[in-house]
Amino acid sequence: MSVSAASQIDSHQARALLKALADPPRLQVIESLAAGERCVCDLAGELDLGHTKLSFHLKVLKQAGLLADRQDGRWIYYRLQGEALEALALWLGELSASCRKPAALCL
Repeated sequence: MSVSAASQIDSHQARALLKALADPPRLQVIESLAAGERCVCDLAGELDLGHTKLSFHLKVLKQAGLLADRQDGRWIYYRLQGEALEALALWLGELSASCRKPAALCL
């Protein structure tokens, strides 16, 4: 999923992002990358995940549009896609705002 900074997401896109974030190891990856771009080798050591499991979680996050990567030599570096997180935050904010609307009066 590709999300631009100014784009609105729909509930289907929000569900995909939330599903990707719902798994604890993937959330750990997101939290680790909040500090900036990281090499996959650093992530594996910090998160105590094997390369196979980490690769799977990185793939899910990337497919959801939450991560971008670049290759430098034999290493792959990952970073957060802030636009996707901002779009999700905007969607959640709109959802939260609508919760405050009073019900229409019954006749």
